[in-house]
Amino acid sequence: METQDALLKQASLKAQDSTLVATFDIDGTIPGSGAYVVGLVGATPDYSSQRRLCIEFMNGEAIAFYSFNREQGVEENYDLSGVTHSDSTITGHFPKAAINGLGQGHVISAFSEADGREFQHGVPVEEAL
Repeated sequence: METQDALLKQASLKAQDSTLVATFDIDGTIPGSGAYVVGLVGATPDYSSQRRLCIEFMNGEAIAFYSFNREQGVEENYDLSGVTHSDSTITGHFPKAAINGLGQGHVISAFSEADGREFQHGVPVEEAL
C-alpha cells in the first residue's frame, strides 16, 4: 500500500439513541489488497481506561467489527451489518456501551493501520455525544 492511499481526512462520532455512529472519511479509497483497519481510541483523561473501536478490512472487504476494552482485556465482536462503506467513507454503528466508563473529559482520536503496522494515529475526531 502506498502511503498516500487511504489517509484519514476526518473522523466523527455521534450518539443516536443506544448507538454510536463512527464515520471515517479517507483521502483515496479503501485498499483493494492487504489489511486495512480504521478505528477510534477513547480514554479517560489520565488514560487509565481505554477503549478501541475498530473496523477491519481485507482486500477491500470488511471482515471484522469490534471493540476492545484494554482495562479488562475483553474484545467484543459485532455483526458486520453494522458497517457500511463506499470507496472513501466508512461508517460503523457501535453500541453505546462500547465506551461505558470513560465519562466526562474523555479523549478520543482516530487511527488507521495498514498491513499490521500503524499508519496514522491521533487524528482529531468531531464528537456529538
